Amino acid sequence: MAEPARPLRIDVVSDIVCPWCFIGKRRLEKALALTPEIPVAVTYHPYFLNDWIPREGISRGDYLIKKFGSVEAYRGNATRVAEAAAQEGLTYAIDKITRQPNTLDSHRLIHWAGRKGKSAEMKQRLMDLYFTEGADLSDPEVLVRAAADIGLDPDAVRPLLASEEDVEEITMAANAAKEAGINGVPTFIFNGRMAVSGAHEPQTLADVIRKAAAES
Repeated sequence: MAEPARPLRIDVVSDIVCPWCFIGKRRLEKALALTPEIPVAVTYHPYFLNDWIPREGISRGDYLIKKFGSVEAYRGNATRVAEAAAQEGLTYAIDKITRQPNTLDSHRLIHWAGRKGKSAEMKQRLMDLYFTEGADLSDPEVLVRAAADIGLDPDAVRPLLASEEDVEEITMAANAAKEAGINGVPTFIFNGRMAVSGAHEPQTLADVIRKAAAES
């Protein structure tokens, strides 16, 4: 009896507040649907696009001015990104976002959800809250409710968020990605050997998945 094929490992380095990561996650899922014959194991890794933002977050307006020079400077680009999101069935509600969070606690939540096999579900819920609902991800109670939304115990999550549990681990992992030369996200790494940066179209990602599987 032949041994079952070892799953193709796909490591995804991304941040919750990165719109192309929001789109890239959906495109990866569509790519996987195009390659049902290839077993995969997807693991999400943290990345901090804005590690300078304090834990309590800042206003979205202040963030856009600091990063892009003005709110208007961002709007033209954001409109194009929102259109790309819509093509994938996602909603990027630009005007609903009023707070820019530090994403350390969101990444901790994804890490804990991963222990229950729910990291992808947790990541999606957080991205939907931020991009579609305009929720403040620097508010611990928003994070607690997000955890409850995917079936985690809110009474267990609340004290974890109030602690420093896994802060060092997540910070080290996010820093390690930058030290490894990852300066753009999302980045998809296939079997630790082949890396693709950017939210490529599903067919392109599917082609890479087939190539990586053939070479493994």
